[in-house]
Amino acid sequence: MTTSKPHEINRSAQIELVRTEVGSWPGVTIRAHRFGGIEFRLGRRELGHLHGSIADLPFPRQIRDALIAAGRARPHHVLPNSGWVTAPLWTDSEVACVIELFRHNYQRAVGAARSAVPQASERNTDE
Repeated sequence: MTTSKPHEINRSAQIELVRTEVGSWPGVTIRAHRFGGIEFRLGRRELGHLHGSIADLPFPRQIRDALIAAGRARPHHVLPNSGWVTAPLWTDSEVACVIELFRHNYQRAVGAARSAVPQASERNTDE
C-alpha cells in the first residue's frame, strides 16, 4: 500500500488550480517548460511557469522590485538579480497570489499586443 504525504496531494491540487485559471484566459497556451514543469504563454510571450511547488514569472525590474518589497514574491531562486521572481504554491493564499501575478503579466502582455497593432485611425488610408 502506498501512502501520499498531504503536501503532495495539495501540491497537485494547487498546480491544477493555477493551470485551470490561467489556462482559461483568452489566448493563453500551456506547454511543457524547457526546464521541467509547465509554461503559460500569450503568443510568443512567456507569462511564467510552474515547477512543483513554485511559480517563476518575468517582470520589468521596477515591477519586480516592487513585488518583492511588498512581500508578494521573492527574488528568482536561480537568477536573483534578474527581473524574474519566484512565488511559492503551498497554501490557498499563495495560490491566489500566484494567480494575481499571472493576471498582472497577462494584462501587461495584452496591453503590449494592443499597442503594437495600429488602430484603424492610425492606418494609412491613401492606398
